[in-house]
Amino acid sequence: MAPRLHVFDMDGTLLRGAAALELTRHFGDPETGHAIEARWIAGDISDDEFWQTLLDVCGDAPAEEVDAAFRGAAWMTGVPETFADIRARGEIAIVVSQSPHFFVRRLEDWGAHETYGTDLELGRPLRPGVTLSAAAKVEITDAVRARHGIAEADCVAYGDSRSDLALFARLRHTVAVNATPAVVELAAATYEGTDIREAYALGRELLAGDRPQTSSGGNKNRL
Repeated sequence: MAPRLHVFDMDGTLLRGAAALELTRHFGDPETGHAIEARWIAGDISDDEFWQTLLDVCGDAPAEEVDAAFRGAAWMTGVPETFADIRARGEIAIVVSQSPHFFVRRLEDWGAHETYGTDLELGRPLRPGVTLSAAAKVEITDAVRARHGIAEADCVAYGDSRSDLALFARLRHTVAVNATPAVVELAAATYEGTDIREAYALGRELLAGDRPQTSSGGNKNRL
């Protein structure tokens, strides 16, 4: 069987929220987290201002504190189980997110083969213009596919927001997870709920040639 690739966004897809909110909450300043998220969504703050504010809140926290923030975050149910099922089938799971890679890369401990995120490190100066772009999500997916010899028809993407639009416009197999209307409009299937295994089940149906439309929490299919 040809190899298959599953491409997951993180914030709003695997994580029921955003890494910046989880980090600022863990480090005792959730008000700042909510403020910069709202300003960024409204276009009232630049990417560099957003990241610098986040770095200022986190300071030079040790890895153990970031681990604690990661473990305590509001993850969708079934993330490790989903990655485990993909691995058991000989397929590949990657996570491509605009959130800081120092947070995203911890998903490799849960079974993701590769992770990609914005290149920030705590305790180091911000390099301007480091945000992982929507276009980069497509470029990374294409590079991983090429490296493993995976056709576009054997790739499925899972996402929720504007950073996923370019990838959803590119691929045929796409699952909108608790997504914005613009992402839902492009998606081949739509999931609303809190169990990523159910969204993944829709992705498997797409790869099998079925045509799922929507699913809400409560789907009895489990890995």
